[in-house]
Amino acid sequence: MSYDPSPSYPYRPPDPPQPYDPYTYDTYPWAPQEAPEPAGRRPQRHTALGHHSDLRVLRSAYRWQRRVATLTALGYFVLFLILSAFAPAFMTSTVTDGLPTGLLLALIQVPVTWLAIALYEQTARRRVDPIADRIRKHAELDAKREGTR
Repeated sequence: MSYDPSPSYPYRPPDPPQPYDPYTYDTYPWAPQEAPEPAGRRPQRHTALGHHSDLRVLRSAYRWQRRVATLTALGYFVLFLILSAFAPAFMTSTVTDGLPTGLLLALIQVPVTWLAIALYEQTARRRVDPIADRIRKHAELDAKREGTR
């Protein structure tokens, strides 16, 4: 499976060190510091999109969707390969007149692939698309709010 190494929060580099002045120093460094002056900007009422938990939910829903579709198609193919390697008597037995079981199982791989595609689309419509639509709407609202400032 794939791993998304990007953090769910934006990277903020550390503040640059203050220049050293040998003539000024804290008499009591353990004393509480004065609170900095607030910036002239309004505080946000909601979290920024990069911190939003919906992105993590979307990422996990998409991972689940890929796993289901991949395991459906690859699982059947691996089963076919294992039967071919370890059960040659079963694979060469005939189902009907002149149709061996191995050929029938090989032909069934096409509908299983279609089933994997259908599962992928169904899970996309049911689980991934609603989350993506919600994130898209939040992003549009955030863009409108930033445009009016």
